[in-house]
Amino acid sequence: MQTITTQLQPTPPFDFNLTAAYHTYSAAAGALERGVYRRLLNLNGQLTLASVRSTGAVDAPDLTLELQGPSLTNADAEQADAQVRWMLGTAQNLAPFYALAESDPALSELAQQFHGLHLPRAATLFEAVTLAVLGQQISASVARMMRILLIQRFGAQAQFGNQTWQAFPCPQAILSSTPAELRTLKLTQRKAEYIHGIAAAALEPSWAELYELPDAEIITRLTALRGVGNWTAQWALVRGLARPDALPLGDLALRRGVSRLWRNNHPTTDAQVATQAETWRPYRSYATAYLFAAMRSGMV
Repeated sequence: MQTITTQLQPTPPFDFNLTAAYHTYSAAAGALERGVYRRLLNLNGQLTLASVRSTGAVDAPDLTLELQGPSLTNADAEQADAQVRWMLGTAQNLAPFYALAESDPALSELAQQFHGLHLPRAATLFEAVTLAVLGQQISASVARMMRILLIQRFGAQAQFGNQTWQAFPCPQAILSSTPAELRTLKLTQRKAEYIHGIAAAALEPSWAELYELPDAEIITRLTALRGVGNWTAQWALVRGLARPDALPLGDLALRRGVSRLWRNNHPTTDAQVATQAETWRPYRSYATAYLFAAMRSGMV
C-alpha cells in the first residue's frame, strides 16, 4: 500500500468541518469522523482512499490530503487533488454572497452562524442527479436508506485497514443492472426506470457538455430525461455543479425555512418563496444551502 500526502489551500473563509459535514450523506461512501473526511475515489480504475483534515483555521485555511492506494503516481495525486477540491468547493469566493447577506437580517444571521461554509459538490453530475431522483417526494430518512442500499449494491469497494469503503456507483454499474434489480432496493418501479435511464444518458458523449453549459441549457437538457423535473434539475445545479444561483422551488423544507425566517411562520407558497429568493440573486444556491444548514442544525 502506497501513501501520498499533499496540501490544499482553500479560498478563505473556509470552515472544513461545516463543509465536509454538509457533504456527508453515507458512511459507506464518505464520512467525517474525528475531524477527518474520508472518501473512496476511483482514479482511472484504481480505488484510492482520500483522507482530508484541516491543518489551518477558517480565515487561514490549509488542508492535508492523504491518499492511500496500491500503486499511486504523481498523476494520480493530481487527479485526486482536483476531485477533492471539486467536492469541497475550495475555490469558491464567499465574499460577494456575504456582502449581499448584510442587507437581510435573517440571511446575515445565517452567514454569521455558518461562516466559512462552502457549497460542496457531489463527485459527479450523475451522482447529483441520481441523489435528487432518489429524494423525490419521500422523507429524508427513506431517501438515506435508498442511498445506502444503492451504494452497497452497486458501488465499487475496497478495504483499507479494518474498514470497507465504497464509491458511489458509476453509470456503467447501474446500467449493467435492470430496473427490476433496482426495485429490490426499495425503489418504486418508476424511480428504478428513471435511474436506469439517467445512467444511460450519463454515458452519452453529450453528458460531459453539461458541465460547461449555462444553467438554463442544463435545465432544458436534464428535464428532457424521464423523471427529471425542475426541482430535480435545480438540485443538480446546486449539488452537482455548485452553480451559485439555482433555486429548487417545490421543496417542502425550503418553504418551511422561508416561512420561519421571513414570514413569521405563516403558510408559504412556492410563489412566495420565489419572490423572497429574488432578494438573494445571484446567490440563491448559497442562501438555500445556508438555510438548509440551519435547519439541519436545529437553528431554524
